[in-house]
This record gives sequence, structure tokens and C-alpha cells, in this order.
Amino acid sequence: MSGEQQSTPTVDRIEQAARFRALHEGPEPLLLPNAWDGGSAKILAALGFKAIATTSGGFAASIGRLDGRVVDDEALTNAAAIVKAAGEVPVSADLENGFGHEPSVVRMTIMNALSFGLVGCSIEDYTGVPDTPFYDVKPAAERVEAAASMAHRGPVEMVLTARAENHIRGRDDLADTIARLQAYQEAGADVLYAPGLTKLEDIRSVVASVDRPVNVLALPGGPTVAELAEAGVRRISVGGAFAFAAYGALIEAARELADEGTYGFWDRAKLARDVILPNFG
Repeated sequence: MSGEQQSTPTVDRIEQAARFRALHEGPEPLLLPNAWDGGSAKILAALGFKAIATTSGGFAASIGRLDGRVVDDEALTNAAAIVKAAGEVPVSADLENGFGHEPSVVRMTIMNALSFGLVGCSIEDYTGVPDTPFYDVKPAAERVEAAASMAHRGPVEMVLTARAENHIRGRDDLADTIARLQAYQEAGADVLYAPGLTKLEDIRSVVASVDRPVNVLALPGGPTVAELAEAGVRRISVGGAFAFAAYGALIEAARELADEGTYGFWDRAKLARDVILPNFG
């Protein structure tokens, strides 16, 4: 997909980006659910969410793959479908590591994301290479800086989220996470995100250590929305949880049919139909 030119944004897209940015400054944390396809995006918009994110893991599962096994063309095409389905609701994309190691590749990925109508995106510092799973802080910050140079070029002011992947990838090092997020802030990130944090005191430490809105991933055993709000968290997302909850419902329904020969799954199907029928064209 390299070499694409950014399309001329509409006034509506410029306003949408500004609205998404403003949602990080409201009185309550922005609840940012993650859609994995156009249908899930349309449902979330119909339920009243003010913004939607994509999920790399949820989308990968929808095409029979594991997270990290999707290429840029596929991810951006999926994001475009979500943008279209979401309508006026702003969409931010999970762009993994920018689909390349070099800052120039990350910058090109952001340019392409803008051309697909996205008004936000995230870039992570996980390399995907088993022997060296994380970029060192300096090159990681350079990648964020490259992303910011395109995200903030205008006229669409894309909200750039920089992710420190330590905790979600098994490295429990809060000091390193904070140092990384501070470096990403200096590199131009608008939102800072360390998925995997579940201790309220750790989250408070992160919030106190940076001057940008902090996103927290909702996880089992983690603080409630009210507790995160009290700690100063400005945005809460769910990652692939909604997608996998949907697949969990599919597995339960399939097992009921195969093992019990009953149709109790129609109760849950009716719940979906009651939202889908009046909102889908």
C-alpha cells in the first residue's frame, strides 16, 4: 500500500477529528469500545458510544488468524469498513507496530490511515520478533515521532496513541513503562497507553508521570470505570474482549446445539436482532 496519496479530507472529517480529540478532555473518561468489523461498529454506534476503536486481535480472529498475523492492506481495509459503518462516530485504528520497523514505514502507514478516514490510531513498541520483542526506547520514540509528523500535519488532526507493551507482553517493569511513555510524549504522542496494567496504584503512577491523557485496557480484576476516573484516566478501551465475547457466545450456542439438542441460543439471538433490525440498512 506504500505510495498512496492522502485524499482531500471533508469538512466533516476535520470536525470529526476535532470532536474525537475533545472527547479526551470531558468530565468522564471516554469509553472506547473496539469493533472488529462493520457490523460490530454499527451496533456500537447504535448503542450510543461516542467513538469506536478497531482491534487487531478481534479482526485477526474474524479471518481465522492470530493477532499479529494481519498485513497493513488487510488492517486498513477493515478499518475503512468500520469507518463507513460508524458513520458520524469517530474511529481510531489499532495499527500494531505500524507494520514495519523503520520510522519511514510507520509514517507511510499513518498517511494511508488518514486516507481511509481514520481520525485516530495507535502505534506500539512491540517488534513481533521473539528474540528482541521490544524496540529500545530511542528507536521506539523515533517511530512515534515519525507517526506524529504525519498525524499532525493537518488539516485532519489525528489523535496519535503511543503504546508501551511491556505489561501485556509479560515484562512487569513499571519504571521502564513510565520512561517509555514519557519519551513517547516528548516525541509527539497525544494519548499514552500501557495495556496490561491492573493495579490501581500503578495506573495512578503512570497518570502522575505524564502530561497527556492516559488510556487503560479494561481487564478482569482491574479497577472499575469509576475507580479509573477517580485516578485520572481519560480513556478506557476493551481491546479484543468484545470480539472474543461474541465468539464465546457462538461457541456456547454451537455446543448447546451439538450436545443438548436445544435452542436456548435464540434468546441471545433475539437480543442482537432487536438492535440490528432498526439500525442496519
